[in-house]
Amino acid sequence: MLQETQRRLEGLDCGPAIVVCNSEHRFMVADQLRGEIAESPAIILEPAGRNTAPAIALAAFQAQAQHSQALLLVLPADHHVTDPASFRAAVERARAPAQAGKLMTFGVVPSRPETGYGYVRCGEALADGTFSLAEFVEKPDQASAARYVADGTYYWNSGLFLFRADRYLEALGQHQPAMLAACEQAMAKAERDLDFIRPDAEAFLASPADSIDYAVMEHTKAGGVSTLDCGWTDVGAWSALWEIGAPDNVGNVCEGDVLLHDARNNYVRSESRLVTALGVEDLVVVETADAVMVGARDRVQDIKQVVEALSASNRPEAATHQKVFRPWGSYESLVIGEQFQVKRLTVTPGQTLSLQLHHHRAEHWVVVSGEAEITRGEEQLTLGPDQSTYIPIGMKHRLANRGAVPLEVIEVQSGSYLGEDDIVRFDDVYGREETPT
Repeated sequence: MLQETQRRLEGLDCGPAIVVCNSEHRFMVADQLRGEIAESPAIILEPAGRNTAPAIALAAFQAQAQHSQALLLVLPADHHVTDPASFRAAVERARAPAQAGKLMTFGVVPSRPETGYGYVRCGEALADGTFSLAEFVEKPDQASAARYVADGTYYWNSGLFLFRADRYLEALGQHQPAMLAACEQAMAKAERDLDFIRPDAEAFLASPADSIDYAVMEHTKAGGVSTLDCGWTDVGAWSALWEIGAPDNVGNVCEGDVLLHDARNNYVRSESRLVTALGVEDLVVVETADAVMVGARDRVQDIKQVVEALSASNRPEAATHQKVFRPWGSYESLVIGEQFQVKRLTVTPGQTLSLQLHHHRAEHWVVVSGEAEITRGEEQLTLGPDQSTYIPIGMKHRLANRGAVPLEVIEVQSGSYLGEDDIVRFDDVYGREETPT
């Protein structure tokens, strides 16, 4: 979806992308955008979540550093659009009022009375398809939603924005001065880490947490709306994937290895094994390598309560994934047992792991595809598919992919302790801390 968000901009005159995310997602974001855009994006790593208003402020300071009157097009990465050309037309309509100082949002033409979205009410017309912003409206009940759709001046609140970076910061300073000051200081003290920008954590954590709607847009007198009719969906829940999917003749949307019998109007997703269901209706079933979720299609928004319960129980599923991204690629845990673990390593072409050793585990590497360049103590090895090597406890080693295709390696770990902190780094091309002893 991040890639789709970027591709949606093709044909618009855009500068380099700015992505705001958390540190855990940084390598995933960089990997997903690699090859999608000509210029490397500026990836800003939030020290902590503070909602959308501070996140956009960080991006605004970055954009302003590139151009004093830069226009900032704010795009959440969890939206789906079926008509990108109409989306781009709405952006172009908003460009002139945004350059003139308006804080433009995008109001989606409602296709039905919807209680899951907030609404924006349009005021006087500015130009073709653009209006002044009269007010934001919270998620309504069914009767109010029906009234809004019939009225014709209410549109779904998309969470998309276009404005000059300096005008947003000016409005933020007027309505949330403490937030502006914290974000400004955080970016002034920001450090660069490879391709990532790390705002100062202490300064940023002093910022109040609030959405752009509450912090700025509900108070500004300079708001505007560009109407948007592009097959837009906010994919904020699993049920939304059922809505935008390609159903079978009885309404089931299936992804992966799925077998259904006498089932209707379900969304079923399998990522690692066969999932079967019979005699069920209106369910969401999602299978991943580490967990299975089953819920009523109209209740999946309550998944937050499940995550809270997992977190309260200190369950690892609430915080970690089976697949972990690193600057060199990714690794995925396949089997975990007592004093052994099996992983699949995928090394991106041209990338290399750190020169390292482990005090508590040995490793056996089997090359599945690609060509591995391996440092093993004083040896230098080149291994292809079906070839392997053994790394004893305490031996310095390194793995690299000098080829043009991804390198896949099965790694079998054995030892008394298999934690990721059992790594002593001696050399690392990504600037991660070296810890020789």
